[in-house]
Amino acid sequence: MASWQQGAVLGLSIEDLNDQGEGVGRWEGRVVFVPNTAPGDQVQVRLIRVKPRYGWGQVMAVVQPSAQRVRPACWVADTCGGCQWQHLVYPAQLEAKTAQVAAALTRLGGFADPWPLAPIVPSPHPLGYRNKATYPLGVGAAGRVKAGYYERGSHRLINLNRCPVQDARLDPFLAQIKGDLQTRGWAVYNETTRQGQLRHLGVRVGRCTGEVLLTLVSTTFDLPGLAAQAEQWLATYPGLVGVCVNRQPAPTNVIFGPETRCLAGRPYLEEVLAGLRFRLGPETFFQVNTEQAEALIEVLAAGLHLDSAMTLVDAYCGVGALSLPLAGRVSTVWGLEAQAAAVLQAEENAARNGIANARFTAGRVEDLLPQMATLPDGVILDPPRKGCEPAVIEALHHLRPDQIAYVSCNPATLARDLQALCTEGLYQLTQVQPLDFFPQTHHVETVAFLQLTH
Repeated sequence: MASWQQGAVLGLSIEDLNDQGEGVGRWEGRVVFVPNTAPGDQVQVRLIRVKPRYGWGQVMAVVQPSAQRVRPACWVADTCGGCQWQHLVYPAQLEAKTAQVAAALTRLGGFADPWPLAPIVPSPHPLGYRNKATYPLGVGAAGRVKAGYYERGSHRLINLNRCPVQDARLDPFLAQIKGDLQTRGWAVYNETTRQGQLRHLGVRVGRCTGEVLLTLVSTTFDLPGLAAQAEQWLATYPGLVGVCVNRQPAPTNVIFGPETRCLAGRPYLEEVLAGLRFRLGPETFFQVNTEQAEALIEVLAAGLHLDSAMTLVDAYCGVGALSLPLAGRVSTVWGLEAQAAAVLQAEENAARNGIANARFTAGRVEDLLPQMATLPDGVILDPPRKGCEPAVIEALHHLRPDQIAYVSCNPATLARDLQALCTEGLYQLTQVQPLDFFPQTHHVETVAFLQLTH
């Protein structure tokens, strides 16, 4: 008879999915989280970690597959940490992401039902959508160079020669560059011994232009024959416009170090977003799903009720990917961004596209927002996963813009910040629009719109 202890084998019915993409089953009043399962699956699982009231299981056998289960496009989908849901039909993925947003807003944000949750905007390409990938490098059997993603929950590297989630134009680089690195004999960095040089292989593609930029991350620039190899790559691969190397000598999990050099071609690729041309370097933050970024711009334009007399602030603006496409619909747009290099790129992107009514300032949003001389009519918030600093919420309470659009990749911190913004009835939540930027994963992008009430 099964017991509640590590190693025990249980029979479970998967009832739901949690916000980490794991299936949820129940056994004698306890909750069991099981990766690689779908609601409706009947499975046998082995308990690999247990707590008094909940635990985690590993699938031993799918006794009866759910109608929501599908054959994954990738042969390592059940172990690779890059995806969680390739085994799940796409409509079920969308349903789960919508439920994730709804649960966060009700349970964490305290927003009472009913409230205006719009149907999620699906990605036009559930596969082959990623315009950028940065792969850790490792050493496999017989000293062969590996590149891929880490196995889920570990630092064991899964070697990949193609990835069905990334743009197919990047696959030849993943498959063939490893062989060139092997031939050159450059040593791969070992996190334990801190010996070796090569750490990551980065590739990004302009979805609209087809231009490709390749970047090696190394502990040193001093790799014999590196410049010659870069020129050879440039001559070999159609579409490749530049080869760069970034130096990251620090023993850290931060991918990029403080300095990047261009070895061949140019240090950027060009991409078109919403009819504007952007230059993207190795470290430039840019949404990985270009088509959904364009959909997001249209959602913002409609939800903020933009007009030609409006002053708009884009907080956490990056290189202007939201500011610049919206600039033509307002009087003035102000971009605030902590990274000075991103502000410089935003200014260059504005000049390149002939946009004269966009201004960008370098500094922390929590410092710059309270100092604004002109009261904005609308504010876009697009913070990192951790959400807004309390000082940002406080500044918005003081400035009281008529409209706020909050763009978030984390439903939990979104719900927390929306609750703070709506305190004492100052703002009303008028619309919540999820968008699927990351098919095959549990991640979801959301835009929430707030209207000043008094």
